[in-house]
Amino acid sequence: MATFVYDAIDPVGRSVKGRISADSENLVLSKLHDQKFHVLSVSEQKGGSISFGKDKAMGAPKLQSLVVFSRQFATMIDAGIPVMKCMDILEQQLKDLPLKAAINAVRKDIKGGSSLGDALAKHPHCFSKLYVNMIRAAEIGGILDSILDRLAGFLEKEMEIKQKIKSAMMYPIIVLCFSLLMVVALFYFVLPTFKEIFLSMNVEMPPMTAALFAMSDALVNYWYTVPIVSGAVFFSFKKYGATSAGRMNLDRLKLKFPIIGDLVLKMSVSRFARTFGTLISAGVPMMRAMEIIGETTGNAVIAHAIDETRAAIRDGQRLSAPLAASGLFPQMVTHMIDIGEETGRLSEMLVKVSDFYDQEVDAAVKGLTSMIEPLLIVFMGVIVGFIAISIMAPMFKLVSSINK
Repeated sequence: MATFVYDAIDPVGRSVKGRISADSENLVLSKLHDQKFHVLSVSEQKGGSISFGKDKAMGAPKLQSLVVFSRQFATMIDAGIPVMKCMDILEQQLKDLPLKAAINAVRKDIKGGSSLGDALAKHPHCFSKLYVNMIRAAEIGGILDSILDRLAGFLEKEMEIKQKIKSAMMYPIIVLCFSLLMVVALFYFVLPTFKEIFLSMNVEMPPMTAALFAMSDALVNYWYTVPIVSGAVFFSFKKYGATSAGRMNLDRLKLKFPIIGDLVLKMSVSRFARTFGTLISAGVPMMRAMEIIGETTGNAVIAHAIDETRAAIRDGQRLSAPLAASGLFPQMVTHMIDIGEETGRLSEMLVKVSDFYDQEVDAAVKGLTSMIEPLLIVFMGVIVGFIAISIMAPMFKLVSSINK
């Protein structure tokens, strides 16, 4: 989807300049004509992404700030307060600097004649395509307050899932980091002392002990290779993942990875169903909704399956058939979608699927963390056991030689 710059005259006679995202120039003209604009010129934005000044340099806003903003915005619109007045009030109350800067720019754009959706679209680091398209649908349908309320609920669900995963993984990560620090301390400080003792007493060291001391010497003498190699591996994976083929292969690997793959799939299905249901209930056309979902799913393999589903729908197929053919979506999901299509209650069915998989994600995260903890204990037990046996073996030889 490209970005087009337009110059037009609105129904009141004011000159309006702005940007709009669309698949073609004809669609841009159609959208502007629907708004009763007299179009003077339309041209495609060149040069890649658009810079939005200081607010973009500040980074993305916190998800919680966006939730609070949406809730407050919905309440004020429901109370009958004009959009411009809402923006003034919200800008004064906001503490999140990136969001505050974006709202300031949005307010100026609206004052200049842009619609709320087009003004928000200029700040993709703050407002996702899902957010922008739902606002545009709300403006057309005149249901801005209810759509903002739905968006706030959607964002709250996203934030809740992320917080659950972070809190569940916090303990295993802390244990793993502490364990690695202890192992490094053993290799760096303790083992060299034992090596000096054994060498001074001319103790014959078994191959296992010699290998352990060799690893300790490598860590002490060439410690700088650890961050260099780690950084090189990290940036290599990052660069490879930035390519389309690399991202596809890595995301496919994530889905096939034992235990973790099941969690990644459930999270992707939950996000797909929740996003799709929210867009459909907001009145966004199905093809446009599928395009947005493909861009926000977070997994290239699933995004590719959604793109193929879009092509199948364009050819006249039903939604459930190509999703089932992809082999990625569980039967329960495709059956629920099929029932939703039959009964005309697709958005309701998608919300139910999302709620179900939210619970599945929660259970999977708890199961993963409960599995990680004993695995960490076993891992540390093996390392400590290996070190202990490697150190004790020469001692036994020393004692036996003394007894002789």
